Amino acid sequence: MGEAIGFIGVGAMGGPMCKRLIGAGYEVTAFDPNSSALDVIVSAGAKRAGSTRELADSVEVIFVSLPTPPIVKAVAEEAMQGSKLKLLIDLSTTGPRAAQDIGEMLNSNGVEMLDSPVSGGVGGAEKGTLAVMVSGPEAHWEKWKPALQAIGHNAFFVGETQGHGQMMKLINNLLSATAMVASAEAFALGAKAGLDPDVMVNVINAGSGANTAVRDKFPKSILTRTFDYGFRTELMYKDVKLCLEEAEAMGTPMWVGQPVKQWWSLALARGGVTEDFSNIMRYVEEQAGVEVRTRKNDPKP
Repeated sequence: MGEAIGFIGVGAMGGPMCKRLIGAGYEVTAFDPNSSALDVIVSAGAKRAGSTRELADSVEVIFVSLPTPPIVKAVAEEAMQGSKLKLLIDLSTTGPRAAQDIGEMLNSNGVEMLDSPVSGGVGGAEKGTLAVMVSGPEAHWEKWKPALQAIGHNAFFVGETQGHGQMMKLINNLLSATAMVASAEAFALGAKAGLDPDVMVNVINAGSGANTAVRDKFPKSILTRTFDYGFRTELMYKDVKLCLEEAEAMGTPMWVGQPVKQWWSLALARGGVTEDFSNIMRYVEEQAGVEVRTRKNDPKP
């Protein structure tokens, strides 16, 4: 067997990442308070831990993939009490200041941290194509680069300053969130003018307006009206909000970012915490008075 590691948080994103580590030969022991999610990972070859503390008493390195900064902090507080834990690799999105605070808290208890947020959605987690943005002690990056590359072959070291991985992730996701909103508005305009949305996808992807929303989200989840891309509106709003908070703290203007945040705030208020983020198209459509869907299955005139 390979090196023994722990993994906490095996949900929509963490589960596939954990499976990638199992597939790469690591001996994984996992914990998640959701027993159903944990059962899936155990069936994939992981050992089961009964708690965070139990896991931190049994392995020196733990990966975590958790939804919010307060949950990451609470798990880190419990994990650092473990008798064996030496390194926490955080794959969550918490924001730079939270990462710095958690890192300092861990360091004061003899535990180091790699701040390693990921981007690419559930599909990227399943395929191992995530972008991983890593900051922290370079020696740990060098040692754990193979594991991080098993999670996402696009793994980048962005420096030793704690929180720089988070800053890179927030900047990336602000651009992704902006592309999604701007593309939704553009497609609503095009559909209302009578353009074929399928043709719009082809033209934009071949032109200077190409972006990940039009390349991936529109063909898969929006034009098909399935709205099931695999990333929650709640999490996109969280990322945009964190990014704008960092910008405000540093005195950096976000004239475009502010209305982007407003759109995601509206989508969150309308759809709730469990809704897929591709549903933002529906809220743009409501205001435009048009529906954007594929015409590929329409009967020929």
